[in-house]
Amino acid sequence: MEGLTHLLACIQDISGGSYSNDIMELTTDKYSPYVREVAESVGMMMVKIEAREFALEQANEDLKQNIVDTVKAAARGLSLRDKYTRGHGERVGQYAKRLALRAGFCEDDVWTLRLAGILHDIGKIGFSDRLFFNEDIHVDDDMLAEIRRHPEAGFSMLKGLKFLGPAVEFVRGHHERLDGTGYPNGLQGDEISKGARILSIADVFDAITTSRTYQDAMGLDKAFPILRKLAGPSLDPELVEIFIKEIQEGGLEVVEDDYSDCLDDIEIN
Repeated sequence: MEGLTHLLACIQDISGGSYSNDIMELTTDKYSPYVREVAESVGMMMVKIEAREFALEQANEDLKQNIVDTVKAAARGLSLRDKYTRGHGERVGQYAKRLALRAGFCEDDVWTLRLAGILHDIGKIGFSDRLFFNEDIHVDDDMLAEIRRHPEAGFSMLKGLKFLGPAVEFVRGHHERLDGTGYPNGLQGDEISKGARILSIADVFDAITTSRTYQDAMGLDKAFPILRKLAGPSLDPELVEIFIKEIQEGGLEVVEDDYSDCLDDIEIN
């Protein structure tokens, strides 16, 4: 029967998830009533499936947006408690993004690293007031223990948000060091993901190039030697050199003071 072979091929394609419009050509008068009737039924079924998949996809996008909004709210909450963290998170996100791009990461991984950079200190939202408002350089053992808990605290806050993917582990690992002296888990070498290594470099670089209560901002002439000194025992040497080249060629990243506006730039890919 004319068109039967074509009809079977179209049905096989549709069953495999390939919704070709070829099936509609089989509903024309040039084919037998039997072929037309089956083609029309299959075509209608295909349209219904497409409609349901579109609705599901839209629901997933809405869910993702709700998750991002929740993450933004948490980051804003931290920024209200700690003025320094407000600018620091966005700068680390920008530096991580630039390093990832320079290192040849794919678009999705670059986006994930920027998000992880923005959120890397989210665990600090549980810090006591004495840590946020301490103007003294001295940090006692209790305060140090509290500081060292923030990567794990951030991981615990974010781990249920599956949409964040590996960003959650990057947040957890941004204070790990290649020689095993970091925290929270004392990981060594290849045990530390590349994403966490990138965050570490971005975090250290921003810490030494911005003013804090205990230090003035360092220029690049001092910052680069410090990064190179830390390369090997603490930071990834290859990524350090890639980052230095990126900053030499692209300059320091300038960001807006309003951290909330920076978070609003996050888009779902």
